[in-house]
Amino acid sequence: MISMTGYAYREKTGEDLSASVEIKGCNSRYLDIYINQPPWLSAFESRIREIISARCGRGKVEVFIRFREHNAPVSISINKNAARAYFDALNDIAKEFGISEKPSLSVLMEMENVIEIEKKHDDERYWQEVLPLLNEAAQAFSMEREREGKHTECDILSNLRIIESSLETVSSFVPVIEKTLKDNIRSRFTELLGSQIDENRVLAETASLLLKYTISEEISRLVSHIGEFKKETEKNPRPGKKCDFLCQEINREINTIGSKSAILEVSAEVVKMKEALENIREQLRNIE
Repeated sequence: MISMTGYAYREKTGEDLSASVEIKGCNSRYLDIYINQPPWLSAFESRIREIISARCGRGKVEVFIRFREHNAPVSISINKNAARAYFDALNDIAKEFGISEKPSLSVLMEMENVIEIEKKHDDERYWQEVLPLLNEAAQAFSMEREREGKHTECDILSNLRIIESSLETVSSFVPVIEKTLKDNIRSRFTELLGSQIDENRVLAETASLLLKYTISEEISRLVSHIGEFKKETEKNPRPGKKCDFLCQEINREINTIGSKSAILEVSAEVVKMKEALENIREQLRNIE
């Protein structure tokens, strides 16, 4: 099993450039990849998605790529049109209110878009710097999800054994349930007819009630679903969806057993099975 939750972080510090990659994962019905990176690396987004999707089948995965530049070349330009427009506007305001002071250079420089600063980036160089970090983080992220998945699998199988144990107890009461039904029917016929009992009628009524209230079929289907669940955990590296479906089927059979049986011991085991199944379903929400 592979968990959908995980975390990994890798960073590299150089003389003029530092880079870091952070990956976070949580549960989601489908594979949703969110990438937060500098806009000038957008050309490489598809490659980042390929690296993540190659390792993840389901889950919400957030990737954060950050750079710190220490001596990056900078290009500075003056937007003369913007500066002239601000200057004229400020002069108009001064005339309107009778202010003799002229707009200073420091005021103009603080105006938006007057000074345009652009850092020059060699996109391919930055990509080559971050790619090894991304691969390392993705590998660590996968290992973390696998480790978490093993712990979750142990917990799921532990709860599955609780269901199996309770099911064995319930199965042992099947003869008791059937005998109780037969005894009740015969007792009612005796109350109504005394010794004049039609055995064929008794057998027919018994068969009818056994068909309605026996839990043998539910037990058989429950055993089959549990066996299929185990196969999925053993053979399928990403069994989350199939196991979730099987949990629905298991829940249906457990509920039917609970509704059919009036024996206290069986009802107590049904409660145990439902609690264990709820724990399994809760854990499956984090499994691919």
